[in-house]
Amino acid sequence: MTSSAKTLLSPALRGTLLAALLGLACCSLGWAGDWTLPELMQLLAQQKSGKATFQEKKYIGILDKPLESSGELSFEAPNRLEKRTLKPKPELITLDGDQLSLTLGDKRPLNVRLQDHPEVASVVESIRGTLCGDQTALEKNYRIELGGVAAKWQLTLTPLQKSVAKVLRQIRIAGADANIRLITFEQADGDRYEMSIAKVVAP
Repeated sequence: MTSSAKTLLSPALRGTLLAALLGLACCSLGWAGDWTLPELMQLLAQQKSGKATFQEKKYIGILDKPLESSGELSFEAPNRLEKRTLKPKPELITLDGDQLSLTLGDKRPLNVRLQDHPEVASVVESIRGTLCGDQTALEKNYRIELGGVAAKWQLTLTPLQKSVAKVLRQIRIAGADANIRLITFEQADGDRYEMSIAKVVAP
């Protein structure tokens, strides 16, 4: 990555990337009846691709009302994610392997490598690991707690790395069966991002 790209990736922009990727050592597992984390991961792993719409709210401490946006999501296992914001302003985030591309409106895309930004990479793996049902990938970065039952479950992911915990306090991912319905991203500074997801059903 060029020095200019490093300069562009300011704390504010890192926050934008982290929020946008809200759709992944040791593991602490919460139990709910006979519903277990491996069972959930196995169910999620069966979904090889998918499309959805999203509604996102960003609760920022200095603002009286949340910022709202909406658009489309797509996923192709194991490594490709795309988030296309349509309202209020066009924005495209594409993740392919270790490469992350952010395009704001008609501006030139900003391309970064995840390995250069561990706090962003950690959030990416929380989403990608969940979508792929990759428990090992999740456990590298998070302490995991599972609650609920198959028809209504919630994963709580708490960062293991101190550098990530300085930016991210917790991620909560809620769903039903193999469908992710809500992702809540809580920053260490108190700001919060919520993304509601509705799966697109093919005609």
